[in-house]
Amino acid sequence: MCLWLAGLGSAAWADTIASARFTDPTSRYAHGVLGDDLEWGALELTLSDGRVLTHTLPDTRVFEDLAPRLGDLDGDTHPEVIVVESDTRTGASLAIYTAQGKLAATPHIGTRFRWLAPAGAADLDGDGRMEIAYVDRPHLAKTLRIWRFADGDLTEITTLPGLTNHRIGDDFITGGLRDCGAGPELILASGDWRHVTSVRHANGWVRTELGPYSPSAMARALNCE
Repeated sequence: MCLWLAGLGSAAWADTIASARFTDPTSRYAHGVLGDDLEWGALELTLSDGRVLTHTLPDTRVFEDLAPRLGDLDGDTHPEVIVVESDTRTGASLAIYTAQGKLAATPHIGTRFRWLAPAGAADLDGDGRMEIAYVDRPHLAKTLRIWRFADGDLTEITTLPGLTNHRIGDDFITGGLRDCGAGPELILASGDWRHVTSVRHANGWVRTELGPYSPSAMARALNCE
């Protein structure tokens, strides 16, 4: 589990998610995009009062992801959980879970063995609402999609082509989110893996090539160096 975002009555506090992890490894969806043929069949949530809840997927779904991501998306100080959930017929979607179950999700890509790679979550455009970004089919379409979360639902607000953050078989996602003092930026690779690229909002969505791509250059960019 990794914490993406920095951020009560006793009843509300009892339902606060303290940690999350995937369980029930399964080979029923042998895509192998993350380097092996095992995905996950369940999401286990540990609450602040010590209770453990498990959301188990049907046999036609898996969590095709590295780890759940916790972040307060609605500003109520209680984190939600962001995951990649894939269907055996229609491929991946980005989903948001709470202690009560799935709250919202993007549409599935549309066909099996098509995936998306999360890039970051923050108030990317400064309007006071949270956005979640991912790369749609980072090996094929290479399209950054940004969705706004508001009123318990997700609305797509922009798409930017020619960007990626994952190579087939890697057990990690490249890049992420940074703030070097001028607001949040998404750090990605260009679609041909030649450049480290920043995407930020400044009177519109601005894409900037930061320099030639290498793993060390990506690390320096994320560290604002």
